[in-house]
Amino acid sequence: MKQKLSIRLLMVYGLPGLPLAMLGLPLYVYLPTFYSETLGLSLTAVGLALLAARTIDVITDPLIGHVSDRSHSRFGKRKVFMFIGVPVLLLGLEMLLRPGAEVTAWYLFAGSFIAYLGWTLINIPWHALGAEITHDYHMKSTLAASREVFAIVGTLLVLSLPIIISTESVDPAFFDTLMSMLWIVIPLCIVPMLLLLKDNSQPVVSESLSRQGFRFYRIHPAIPRLMPAYFVNSLANALPASLFVLFISYVLQAEEDVGLLLLTYFVCAIIGLPVWLFLSKKVGKSRAWCIALMVSISAFLWVPFLGENDVMLFAVICIISGFALGADVVLPASIQADIAQSLQQDGGQQTGWLFGLWGLLTKLSLALAIGIAFPLLDLAGFNAELSSDSSLLTLSLLYAALPVVLKLWVILRMWRFPFDQSDFLNKTVVSDASSTNSVLHRSAATKWV
Repeated sequence: MKQKLSIRLLMVYGLPGLPLAMLGLPLYVYLPTFYSETLGLSLTAVGLALLAARTIDVITDPLIGHVSDRSHSRFGKRKVFMFIGVPVLLLGLEMLLRPGAEVTAWYLFAGSFIAYLGWTLINIPWHALGAEITHDYHMKSTLAASREVFAIVGTLLVLSLPIIISTESVDPAFFDTLMSMLWIVIPLCIVPMLLLLKDNSQPVVSESLSRQGFRFYRIHPAIPRLMPAYFVNSLANALPASLFVLFISYVLQAEEDVGLLLLTYFVCAIIGLPVWLFLSKKVGKSRAWCIALMVSISAFLWVPFLGENDVMLFAVICIISGFALGADVVLPASIQADIAQSLQQDGGQQTGWLFGLWGLLTKLSLALAIGIAFPLLDLAGFNAELSSDSSLLTLSLLYAALPVVLKLWVILRMWRFPFDQSDFLNKTVVSDASSTNSVLHRSAATKWV
């Protein structure tokens, strides 16, 4: 029986995506350049500080997911962590976005770690809730899409901010104004979900974290295929995200067009999202994702050949790759939710831990992107004042060529993914037939708001 999700549920659940997405570009794209160019830290210092913070931070994702699976309170097992995460996140952001006159690599490391911890306390339980709200195969994609629609809206708000206040995205005035907005927007978008969305998930007594990880990797055939593919694809996405401002500013010589190009990219992602959801129903989620990767590769192949005054050609690339982005952010998360439900039906309820591992891979890829790309640029002699042709070529190859190779590997790994809709439905039928709580299982989605 197909479950329907109400518009109210989709709105309430997806709303936190708006403020969390407002942090994406500032923290992962603008901040490294801000600390290196505006505040004067070396590229190596910035890269290593962020690599250290994110490497330590990856440990917290499965840990918080594991603890949230086992926790219990009258508010539900997920909400308490999100409530604690709000002030922690705001504290870390205040440090990062409003630094003092003199900053060090240690300061960048401390502020980043606190902000990442707050993000994790909110993000992991939030994604786990999404996997537990509905048991319908395609409704999981719809729920993931609700997160991403709000996320893209939040991203568009950040892109519009420099235009509204007439400043650059790496100017201190931009970060100061953004922080003032976040003090309002983060509580305003997250607290309503905590108040209105019911958390009906039940705590479980699960294995130790280390044993849990090894057991999951063995018992579900999709996990050894999906997790490495997701990690490599995340690294392929993190490299151009980390280098975007540098590429536009120094290869295309079009720093003033950074905001407009990003705006084009994310608007096309919204346009493409319904197409990928429709295609996933026809060919399956994994193959729809692979097709999207092919579309993205077809555009990125041409990036290393671009140079000064090729802004219009790069805008076309942004349109094509942006169109593919919708599948890249929604379909892997939906597949992950399917696996989480499959494991529940096998007798385990460790959704939080599974999404914690997902978060670990995401953050590790972001850490490696900065930790690899920035020192390599430093080694190649890249300099904001005067860069050689070889250093600009290194920038282009790190920005586009390496991600293309990585995405090709993901396609090869995911095209024959061993867990599709028929497998999911078969497990659901078997589970329902053997469960004394099948009625509750079928009506779960109606009891969340």
